[in-house]
Amino acid sequence: MRDIDDTVVAELTRLRESIDNIDAAVVHMLAERFKCTQQVGLLKARHQLPPADPAREARQIARLRQLAETANLDPAFAEKLLNFIIAEVIRHHERIAVEPRTADDPGTDDPRGTTGSAEDGPEDRR
Repeated sequence: MRDIDDTVVAELTRLRESIDNIDAAVVHMLAERFKCTQQVGLLKARHQLPPADPAREARQIARLRQLAETANLDPAFAEKLLNFIIAEVIRHHERIAVEPRTADDPGTDDPRGTTGSAEDGPEDRR
């Protein structure tokens, strides 16, 4: 194994620390998004609205693709990510729709109950 220059090691460390910070921010942002989409799911369930909203999803995908292009990110990648998040949100909204609720508890349980994966990403738009 060849010797690696100390400046290269320092630069790798700096870049990896930045990546770790960005990953943490992404996780926290997704958690916040899913808190919002959970509330959307609860509202939909209370008013017997469908878990999915294909028209909204299509608008969100188009919007995210445009944002990705502006940010020099592959729009196809951005769309795949959003589709994954949307599928997870719909799954959570479907679960919320069948959970029993009482008049005193319209669904204000643990906000993490419908989070976890991609909890309520683009579906919050549903």
